[in-house]
Amino acid sequence: MRRKIYTKEQILKAAYDVVSTEGFAGFTARNIAKRMGISTQPIYLEFKNMEDLKNELLDMIFLELKDEIFPVQRTGDKVIDLGLNYIDFAKKDHNLYLALFVDEEGGGKKMHDFSFNYFSSLIENDPQYANLTQEQIEMLHTGTWVVVTGLASLSSSGSINPTQEQIVSLIKRTVNNIVEMREAAK
Repeated sequence: MRRKIYTKEQILKAAYDVVSTEGFAGFTARNIAKRMGISTQPIYLEFKNMEDLKNELLDMIFLELKDEIFPVQRTGDKVIDLGLNYIDFAKKDHNLYLALFVDEEGGGKKMHDFSFNYFSSLIENDPQYANLTQEQIEMLHTGTWVVVTGLASLSSSGSINPTQEQIVSLIKRTVNNIVEMREAAK
């Protein structure tokens, strides 16, 4: 009986490399195996199917975003810092950003759920946002998501090059407008 030579982690790393360079359009067992210099058989021994591999890859990427990229403190305001980190990620890892957040073959609903859950957990214990209802949290997430995604897409493509101060100002205005709508509704 042959020994298993290729680990799940090695396959996930190769899948990550493929998505980082080719997007999910290149996310095939053949491309991943080619990157590793193997046949596709070890992939299917470790994963039920490509959807299973994709889900595990997305979980691995979520963990990296959650633990290493998104929590970097820059201004002290968690919402603004998250926006800045998201935009910085889009500029540094343009192809991976596109694959995850723009490409229709990417994470889709799973990416949205991840971002919303991360955002909600980030602000739930922040005194600045403590009195928001679930509906207001959803509004704040959607409003800031639209602004930072626009900035991230345009910045990462080189279409615009805003300064950090300009980005902070846009995010602050968005947050303030949504919070003021909350106050006006009371």
